[in-house]
This record gives sequence, structure tokens and C-alpha cells, in this order.
Amino acid sequence: MSTPPRPPAVDPGTGALASAATGHRGLLTERIARELEQDIRTGAIAVGAKLASERELAIQFGASRGVVREVLRRLEAHHLIEVAPGRGSYVAEQSSAQARGYDGLYRAERPTVRQLIEARIPLEVEIVGLAAQRATEEQLEVLAEINDRIESATDVITKARADVELHDAIAVASANPVLRVMLSSISGLMFEMMLRSNSDPAIFEPGVPHHPEILAALQARDADLARQYMREHLALGLRTYGTDLDVSLDVMATRHIETLLRRDDAR
Repeated sequence: MSTPPRPPAVDPGTGALASAATGHRGLLTERIARELEQDIRTGAIAVGAKLASERELAIQFGASRGVVREVLRRLEAHHLIEVAPGRGSYVAEQSSAQARGYDGLYRAERPTVRQLIEARIPLEVEIVGLAAQRATEEQLEVLAEINDRIESATDVITKARADVELHDAIAVASANPVLRVMLSSISGLMFEMMLRSNSDPAIFEPGVPHHPEILAALQARDADLARQYMREHLALGLRTYGTDLDVSLDVMATRHIETLLRRDDAR
């Protein structure tokens, strides 16, 4: 059965209800998309199979048709399904380079949080050092604007997306397209880690000063200090993720999304 409609966003003073609804919608979209992606990548839903209709999927997952449409757009963007107007959505052939991509290759290896951190440290420490030397004033302004959005975001999906965007913008400022593509190839894994990092106070609160410190070092053109702050920022997870450090990112993210959804439903 579909879930009953949520109350409208009627808090013009703070926008709290609207923010809560947006955050819940984002988490629900993420959960459904991850489940369907997993079924497609593992073959549980076969190549060429037709997905259920929007209405049927909405009933199956207890979501609105708007959420289901967002999920289908994401699957299509990842080349996992093909949408035939008037006929429905079909699972695409997964042997194509577009469909597999680096993200699929990484996920097949089931990397852990620790392994992602170990990969990010040498990559992003070098990226931020180059950015300190090469960033334009316009790029520094963009970084400050993204950081403002991270700090003002009131739901975890928006905050995590902006966090990924900040790290990508630093890579752009490094003026090294190879490093930027390397970072982009793990952005999906980074997003999963940032969902947890931006919603767990034990991880989030110690890291609050880190982004402003990194940006200050970039603005000062101090490459050594920027590298130091980035290393400290990334290494924080090694101290704060506890038993999740050696759990696969996919399992950790799925479990955390379910926890956040239950927390929302309990309110």
C-alpha cells in the first residue's frame, strides 16, 4: 500500500516542514534507486526485462509517482534502463562501456570505507596542493559559495551532494583534467560516504572546521597548509567510523539510509 500523503509545507517562518519533506523524499529516492540498481547489476532483473509501471513501482515502494520518476531518470542517466515512450522502461544491455563505467567496476569489488579513504588521501592531497597554486579568483569564489551551501543545507542529501561538489570544484581548480577525472570516477562512492559523514554527529561535528580551513589555505595560496588540512580532513574517517570502517560502502550506505528513514518516520 502507498504511504498516506505527508502534510503540506506550511511553515513560512522557518521552512522546517518543507525541508523535512525534501530530505525524506531525497532519502526515499536514494533507497529505491539503490535497490533497483543492485537488482539490475546483479541480474535479478534481467537484461531486456520491462520494469513495472510508475504506478506499480509507487505502490511497491510506498512512494509517490514523482519519486519514482526521479528514480527512473537516474537509472536512465546511468545507462541502466532505456525508456521507450508509450511502452515503458526496459533494462539495458550491461556490456556496454557506458553502462559498466568505473562506478560499476568499483562496486563489483565491494570496496570498504577504509579502502576509499586510503585511495582519496593521496589523490586529494595532491589535488588541493595544485589548486592552491593554480586556482583563479573566480574558482575560489565558487568554492566559498559551495561551502556556504553545505553549511546552510538542512537535509542530508542536499548537504552530501554539495560536499561532493566542493571536492570536485577543488579538482577543477587544480587545472589537471586527469586528476579531476580520477576523482570523478569515485564520486558515487564518495557520495555514499558523505551521506554518513554529514548526518552522524560523531563524524560531522569534529569535521566542521575542516572545509573553512582548507578554503583559507587555498585563498592564501599555501599549498603545504592546504595539503595538511586535506589530509587531516580525510583521515578523520579512520578515527570516527568505528566498526563501519571495514564494512563495504554499499552495505554501510544502505543501512544508514534505512536508519535515517526510520528516524524521519518516527518524528
